[in-house]
Amino acid sequence: MKRISPLFLALLVLGFLFATYNLLIMIIHYKTSSSENWDSSDPIIGMHENLKEGGDSNSKYHVALTATDAPYSQWQCRIMYYWYKKVKDMPRSDMGKFTRILHSGKPDSLMEEIPTVIVDPLPEGLDRGYVVLNRPWAFVQWLEKATIDEEYILMAEPDHVFVNPLPNLAHGDHPAGFPFFYIKPAKHEHIIRKYYPKEKGPVTDIDPIGNSPVIIRKSALEEISPTWMNVSLRMKDDPATDKAFGWVLEMYAYAVASALHGVRHILRKDFMLQPPWDLEVGKKFIIHYTYGCDYNLKGELTYGKIGEWRFDKRSYLSGPPPRNLSLPPPGVPESVVRLVKMVNEGTANIPNWDTLNRG
Repeated sequence: MKRISPLFLALLVLGFLFATYNLLIMIIHYKTSSSENWDSSDPIIGMHENLKEGGDSNSKYHVALTATDAPYSQWQCRIMYYWYKKVKDMPRSDMGKFTRILHSGKPDSLMEEIPTVIVDPLPEGLDRGYVVLNRPWAFVQWLEKATIDEEYILMAEPDHVFVNPLPNLAHGDHPAGFPFFYIKPAKHEHIIRKYYPKEKGPVTDIDPIGNSPVIIRKSALEEISPTWMNVSLRMKDDPATDKAFGWVLEMYAYAVASALHGVRHILRKDFMLQPPWDLEVGKKFIIHYTYGCDYNLKGELTYGKIGEWRFDKRSYLSGPPPRNLSLPPPGVPESVVRLVKMVNEGTANIPNWDTLNRG
């Protein structure tokens, strides 16, 4: 055989080492990102480390969520309200009354089942198909027209279920919020500065949050909401901002609006968990089922590929999920199992489940 050149062998070894290095870096980066992005096992108090865990435990908060009259929104609201009633009077709960802020402009079939205030949607075409742009406008109207007895407000969403009694996590004028790993104001400073000028301070003063879940003093939300609405509309009207922020644009708008009013949030990772990425419920308070849960029959996650077993709220756009959904196969994380069991309990006990809100 022809003798192989030593130079060729050296280049081959270097190439192999380089490829191995890159693979290891990718794995390390993935594991680090997953740990940083999805681990919500410990609460983060941030600059308020000296504050006690209980928050303003003597102050009730009003639970408020915005919704439409679409069947997809309705069935989620029904399950959310069911679990609100289950945990409201449990020990450590500081829940007060409940309002579904219906921004469809007209009554729907849930008016007698869920306490509801009707508000107007944005003028036709203004949301440009981005329906959550109605959320800040809905809160502005509700705060103007409603009588709210509680000093604080929890801004929630239809796809939230209360998995443990939720105390008031706010501390005086400092609201409590959940830190989202994908809200990164510093990464988008060139965009953020269009709405948060340098004279207001560093972009690190903008918390990595959305508007939900947030527990906030009512008087503070009354000040922030009009700014939140205006910033949302300005962001949507700017093509560069719209492209950069996409479906989380309204979340960035709330974070910026809060900072413009000098409001900083206590960041609580235990506020919420998000299956399938958060594996255990533990002492967390809210399950947010925004992500699809796809698994094979071995209990292995197949995210990005429809699983042999799955639960995804988007499978039920035109009507509610059936009663008694099949439970996940063995090996699936507790958070997913708990979520499906809670949905099943709700559907088993809510009257007229299969017919009331089917489109």
